[in-house]
Amino acid sequence: MKRFAVRLPRVRSLRARLTAGLVVLLAVSCAAVGLAAVFELNGFLTRRLDEQLAQVGTRFPASLEHRGSVPDDHDGDEHLDTRRQATGTFGARLVGGAVTDAAVVRSGDATADLVVTLTPRDRRLLAAVPVDGRGHSVELSSLDSYRVLASRGLDGDVLITGLPLEPVEAAVHRLELVSGVVFGIALVATGVAGALWVRWSLRPLSRVAATATRVSELPLASGEVALPPRAPEADPRSEVGRVAAAFNRMLGHVENALTKRHASEERLRSFAADASHELRTPVASVRGHAELALLHPGPVPPEVTRALERIEAESSRMGEMVDEMLLLARLDAGRPLERGPVDLTRLVLDAVADARAAGPGHRWTLELPEDPVIVPGDAHRLTQVLANLLANARLHTPAGTEVTVALETGAGAAVLRVHDDGPGIPADVQPGVFERFTRAEHRRRSEAGGGGAGLGLAIVAAVAEAHGGTVALDSRPGSTTFTVRLSTG
Repeated sequence: MKRFAVRLPRVRSLRARLTAGLVVLLAVSCAAVGLAAVFELNGFLTRRLDEQLAQVGTRFPASLEHRGSVPDDHDGDEHLDTRRQATGTFGARLVGGAVTDAAVVRSGDATADLVVTLTPRDRRLLAAVPVDGRGHSVELSSLDSYRVLASRGLDGDVLITGLPLEPVEAAVHRLELVSGVVFGIALVATGVAGALWVRWSLRPLSRVAATATRVSELPLASGEVALPPRAPEADPRSEVGRVAAAFNRMLGHVENALTKRHASEERLRSFAADASHELRTPVASVRGHAELALLHPGPVPPEVTRALERIEAESSRMGEMVDEMLLLARLDAGRPLERGPVDLTRLVLDAVADARAAGPGHRWTLELPEDPVIVPGDAHRLTQVLANLLANARLHTPAGTEVTVALETGAGAAVLRVHDDGPGIPADVQPGVFERFTRAEHRRRSEAGGGGAGLGLAIVAAVAEAHGGTVALDSRPGSTTFTVRLSTG
């Protein structure tokens, strides 16, 4: 058997919750006032009815005892004492706990209807009325609701006098109807007015939220950031005013921190660019002197030759590092790259050919589309992206690893994937793999190649971003894939 649950909509906004809470509290208050008024009116009218019963006395039910003692040709109604009896007055006489006579005054013309049909249930209810001089409510099948009072007669019988509860019930129902209408109108009016009032009261908080939204949309990660104007401050003695003031102070601290960070980054970029530029000349000089010394025709001890070869190799590596740092500094400074049509298919073919020559121990696979893939960009920098990705796959995987380079197009973008089935990149390294100087001391490093400076993948990410593209990594043991996505438009 399926069960269906009714889910009420959740009120999420503060404005709606405050308005709903106000309406609910007012509804509870109105309900409490209405119930109290209804109960009080019902009790008041019932007590008035009991007083009327006490004033009427037992004259009418006592006259029922003599109704059967007159001749048959005499009208029995004349022996019923209906003087000062209100219309609907009920009278009954009980002897030995059983109802012997019952009548109801139908009109105010001193006559009574002698034909009153009581069901066995009605007779039991009348017999159960306690003789305590107080009024009791009974529901008679033929006469509806009555308020009755039982008294002892002079000859030991029980005389019951009753008045209808219909006037009391009608007054109570009318009060319920009027209260419901009035309270309903009050709730609607309060809901509308409360919503407008709450909206007006929360206007400063809405402005704070709008300012926070604009701040959240700013590129705070890098570069110089101009924060939007501060949120208007309200009364500082109110909660909303204190929130606005605290938010503005927080924005001030954030702005100061961003300004200091930007100044520090600018100094660091300037230092990296200047240092890289200044190091290019002495590194080139050291490399040139090492090469010149190796070309010396005279006899050179093997130890010196070995030392010169190491100097040449390390100076060459340092020169590449200097060039990479200078490139990153230029990209950080936002210098525009060349923009021209680049045949990405041709670049992939040349890069894989170079990688195959540098790493013959690896298995190189190409997956290219039939038509050339053309993207706008800087051919030299895109070549560097391909070279760095393939060098990363070659240097950090053992011999025999299969490296697959795939190129495809779709949805206005060119997608380049470099996949290898090597040991993978450690999970703790992956989040910062595109950051500068990130190096994983892992068996992806080749035994002879050593480790690079950790700038290759940082250059890949920076060049892709400069082209309006992205680069992503998906790596696990036995499968590592770098995905570069560039726009073809």
